[in-house]
Amino acid sequence: MPTTTAARRRAAEAAAYDAYLAWCPARQLLDRIGDKWVSLLVSALADGPLRYSDLRRRLAGVSEKMLTQTLRALERDGLVSRTVTAGVPARVDYELTGLGRDLLPLVRQIKDWAESHMPQVLAARAAYDEDHRTPD
Repeated sequence: MPTTTAARRRAAEAAAYDAYLAWCPARQLLDRIGDKWVSLLVSALADGPLRYSDLRRRLAGVSEKMLTQTLRALERDGLVSRTVTAGVPARVDYELTGLGRDLLPLVRQIKDWAESHMPQVLAARAAYDEDHRTPD
């Protein structure tokens, strides 16, 4: 049985998470992180735990189904924790885990970039649309 050096094992492990490969689990995670509701939820939870209804109000336009699916996916990925407190009705809070807090600065930078660069993007879209308009 051939032996594998530590360097080869590390190289093989690094190759196992190459997001350019179609089957890579990291690609699935990038797909999740790139979802608009994920980035907005992570940003919304930056200041601490929030209840479902608070998140629903904060994220204008999200459906109950999409919010529930996104929260479950984030919980499954270890980015968000869900805490149920007994009572009538039961209280359910969502908050970022350590892993979610590690992601937060990156998500916030993208969100801030999008907000601050919208004038340039809108101008580029208008110019593109004008250049690619079909004659009547």
